[in-house]
Amino acid sequence: MRLERSPLFVGGEDGYHTYRIPSLLQGKQSLLAFCEARRDSRADSGQIDLAMKRSIDGGKTWSELKILVQEEGISSSNPCPVFDEKTGVICLPFCKNLARADEPAIVQGLSQRSVWLMKSEDDGTSWSEPIEITAQVKKPSWTWYATGPGHGIQLTTGRLIIPANHAVAKDFKRDDPHYSHVFYSDDQGQNWQLGGSAAEGTNECEAVELSDGSIYLNCRNFRGTGKRGVAKSFDGGETFSEFYWDEALTEAMSKADKVLPEPAACQASVLGIDGTILFSNPAGFSRDHLTLRLSDDQAKSWPTSKVLCEGPSAYSDLAVLPDKTILCLYEAGEKHPYETLSLARFDLDWLRSGENS
Repeated sequence: MRLERSPLFVGGEDGYHTYRIPSLLQGKQSLLAFCEARRDSRADSGQIDLAMKRSIDGGKTWSELKILVQEEGISSSNPCPVFDEKTGVICLPFCKNLARADEPAIVQGLSQRSVWLMKSEDDGTSWSEPIEITAQVKKPSWTWYATGPGHGIQLTTGRLIIPANHAVAKDFKRDDPHYSHVFYSDDQGQNWQLGGSAAEGTNECEAVELSDGSIYLNCRNFRGTGKRGVAKSFDGGETFSEFYWDEALTEAMSKADKVLPEPAACQASVLGIDGTILFSNPAGFSRDHLTLRLSDDQAKSWPTSKVLCEGPSAYSDLAVLPDKTILCLYEAGEKHPYETLSLARFDLDWLRSGENS
């Protein structure tokens, strides 16, 4: 199959200045695309609503924009859904804070950030009222907190895993320690427990279950030194006993692209499909050159890569359809990365081939 690309959320449409922070989820039959709908600007603070579009034909056509969460004076952000294959229920964790409070203010303890959950039992057609789960998944000493962004996973054991990140109050400064972490549920999303954290200096993350049952957590480098962090858990996410800065991924990026992997630091997505691990992130000197990478040895090496978007591009999220078509919802534009959320369709054969379109 050839690469197909088209905009799905366009800034300025439906009354919103900017759409950011993409999240994709394949449910029982429908495909759901979530994002932040930023009303007045593309800033990370301000009035932000949680938005969604739904497709019942594998992403070929989409519903009208649906606003899931909207509260005046509140930023509702960081959607990170997970589908429970055993029950058919979709759990959607996200975060809230006052619209006037930006991330530095929250890190400095000047405002609070809370964690919420809503569910759908009909494949995204309708949703429950949000309930707060902050006390279950956030320690009192943590200031900044964010679910995902991107998607959660279900382990072969049935456990639901949500990747997240937090900052620990130390001096209440912007550079207070940041960590990737996960939280999980063993009862179909009724109750949640805090899992393990990665090493200090990590941030936004996504997870994939490897063939041996371990969890591979790929983490944004909060320090901005151009290397992705990797944490591994061998107990279902309760602890992360192994951590390293991924030199193999850095080397693969440098050889393929002749640039650093992400010198500006950015979110990335990982996805498992038939024993293969996919990875997407912007690989340019700034947020551009969104690149897909493939590993056939459980994320030990990344010999195959292909640029999905050469221009400005940033956050992305990967999903796979039942027919093995792969989708990537990503931020992209001509002048800056935040003009659209565009959807790409391709398969493993295209990714492995030398074709560019």
